[in-house]
Amino acid sequence: MAQSFPVQRTCPFAPPPEYERLREQAPLVRASLPGGEVWLVTRHAEAQQVLMGAGISTNPATPGHPNHLLSAEPLMPERLEALEQTAVGHFIDLDPPAHTRFRRLLIPEFTVRRVKELRPGIQRFTDQLIDDLLAGDGEAELVEAFGLALPSLVICQLLGVPYAEHEFFQSRTRLMLSAAKDPKAGFAAMMEIRSYLDELVTRAEASPEDDLLGRLINTGQLTHDELAGVIFLLLVAGHETTANMIPLAALTLMRHPDQLAALRADPSGWPMAVDELLRYHSIVDWVAFDRVATEDQKIGGQLVRKGEGIFVLGASANRDERVFERPDEFDAARGARHHVAFGYGVHQCLGQNLARAELEIALRTLFERIPTLRVTMADEDLPAKYDGFIFGLTALPVAW
Repeated sequence: MAQSFPVQRTCPFAPPPEYERLREQAPLVRASLPGGEVWLVTRHAEAQQVLMGAGISTNPATPGHPNHLLSAEPLMPERLEALEQTAVGHFIDLDPPAHTRFRRLLIPEFTVRRVKELRPGIQRFTDQLIDDLLAGDGEAELVEAFGLALPSLVICQLLGVPYAEHEFFQSRTRLMLSAAKDPKAGFAAMMEIRSYLDELVTRAEASPEDDLLGRLINTGQLTHDELAGVIFLLLVAGHETTANMIPLAALTLMRHPDQLAALRADPSGWPMAVDELLRYHSIVDWVAFDRVATEDQKIGGQLVRKGEGIFVLGASANRDERVFERPDEFDAARGARHHVAFGYGVHQCLGQNLARAELEIALRTLFERIPTLRVTMADEDLPAKYDGFIFGLTALPVAW
């Protein structure tokens, strides 16, 4: 009998418990979605094989793509038309060479060297937010005041989005990423964001600034709709994932005080700790790893036919015992750089250098400046996004 999917998490520190059983069962297993069946990739080696992209498509327009099976009801024609229009410029949903055209334009904005230039600004934002925390009464809610605020400041500056309007896109992004719970509200929120960005691009085209959007405009290689789509993608992906990781990572470190003390004593360990946190939580899991076979092929010894949909379970691959010793344990000194939290191959996350820098600076500075930070709620009572597409906490009350 096929595994019912998606499977919800039940613990802030672990993927769904069913993943371990599926991983033991086979590298690929059949799963039942509301609209049909797909393959789930459970292990690390096969995850890398699929994400490399040979004979595999990420494009939702490819026949058999699994995203269309997440709902038993077909999309209404007007909604399908709107989705197709807003998808212009969403290069993560394109296959090479179309994908390559966008990625080549964006790579210079996210190199190690470019992110190094951004680090002082990230540090200033971080210090200001912590100043605001310390100016309070010794208590705070870390998700809103720090986890969401820092990536929003960074991505707004990077893209030329006025920070005064960050609450608008934060609230709409939350609705959009909770579409499994309320598809109509999620769709409406997505269209609001797209409309806002359409106006933003129009203003920028009239007078390009020296920011990422302005530089993309000045290349002359993207249409208006493509620019809006690219900015939509970067805006949502550039703040939502990191915003969820910062509070989860802080919680995990507070629950491992010996490892936190070691990091405070030797800050050179922070980059390694960040990669372990990314592996350990794998908050995106399967959402960005939707694929479809474009030719018959063997994956993990299993024949996958052309047109069959695939979801790579990133949270399962990152707990694969064949690759990571004691995978369910958090080990800040593990050296887990070969995790697949950022994907793998041609679609590996373009902003991973920026995400690593934000996490490292945020966490290091937070615990350096507030060494007595503690959570004021039991783990089992913490509100978590168990039904969201991207996992995280909705609140993390702390005191010092």
